[in-house]
Amino acid sequence: MDRPRRASGGQLVYTELRRRILDLDLQPGQRLYEPELAAELQVSRTPLREALRLLLAEDLLDQLPTGGMVVRQLSAGEIEELYTVRAALEGLMAAEAARRMDPVTRSRLTALVDRNAKLVELPDDAMNAGHDFHLAIAEVAGHGWASRLHGQVDGQMARYRAFTNHSQERRTAALAEHRGILEALMAGDVDRSRSLAEAHVLAARDVALSAIGERLDAR
Repeated sequence: MDRPRRASGGQLVYTELRRRILDLDLQPGQRLYEPELAAELQVSRTPLREALRLLLAEDLLDQLPTGGMVVRQLSAGEIEELYTVRAALEGLMAAEAARRMDPVTRSRLTALVDRNAKLVELPDDAMNAGHDFHLAIAEVAGHGWASRLHGQVDGQMARYRAFTNHSQERRTAALAEHRGILEALMAGDVDRSRSLAEAHVLAARDVALSAIGERLDAR
């Protein structure tokens, strides 16, 4: 009988460091010192270096000319690119999902938006609830390539997502946008589902750009 594979030391270290980067516990531009990290995480240099190579390949770290590594800076240009790509993918998947709606799917998506409404005043919980709604649409769409590309973009966007959900005004607006998308999906309106999903992501982009601009100006 095959035994379940255990994660390697490098994978475990990668998971922890990636979480810290995405949660901004490791600050953009912060230099990483291997001896310090190895001691803190209680690992040898080998799994640590394996983890750092994975994070470098994922563009979450930048390598210095001297060979050291720093957490990649937040970037307005990156926001433009990521959110524009995501808008196109979300639009495509919403259009596909509108064609695949059934009673079970309608009930599931409605429950997710209702949960979003209950948590709208809690920044982290509202963000997670809204994210779950988007992931459910992707699952309903059943578009393999779009889903894979969406997953890659989604991982990179995690550092920016909190900025788009910081204010109550934006959380309330995002909830209204989710309700609009749900209504279009329930009606099986392919074109409206696509346009509302795209507009929702681009609205989040504008909020993120404003927040990052304020952060950079404050330096």
